[in-house]
Amino acid sequence: MSPCVRVRRRRAWVPIAFGLGLTALAGPAVSQQDAAELRGSWEAQGYVLSGGATHAVRGQIHFTQTDWLVLFFVMDGAEPARGSAEGGRYTLQGDLLTFEHLHHLSVGRELAGLAASPLRMETSAEGAKEPTRIELDADSLTLLFPSGNRMTFVRSSAP
Repeated sequence: MSPCVRVRRRRAWVPIAFGLGLTALAGPAVSQQDAAELRGSWEAQGYVLSGGATHAVRGQIHFTQTDWLVLFFVMDGAEPARGSAEGGRYTLQGDLLTFEHLHHLSVGRELAGLAASPLRMETSAEGAKEPTRIELDADSLTLLFPSGNRMTFVRSSAP
């Protein structure tokens, strides 16, 4: 199975009645069920860069009700070439997942499409926000980053 399988996210359409029985439709909205579907642990499957390079990854991302943590390695064959551990808070509105980066640790060597990254360690009370589109179903999660890169995951455990 390709690491960049696209998964369609279910859309919630809510009918709104008004006036003389006229009906309008509201756009996609996050439901409590959608937010609950995100919670838990997801195993990293693939990393596709905007320029087309594809990398194998190993690791997990975990979502609680309000917080997230990720630990992943970009692989060069059987060896980790880059690593990142990040975490903070998040919000979910429709298909827009906004990460707030409070903690960041990363390092890595150059790979196709990725410049070398010196050791970076940062922590803050308020972090940079990264609005990221998602495609979500019960067992698959794709993060569509603002950079054009995307990372795919499969569910490894429910909350």
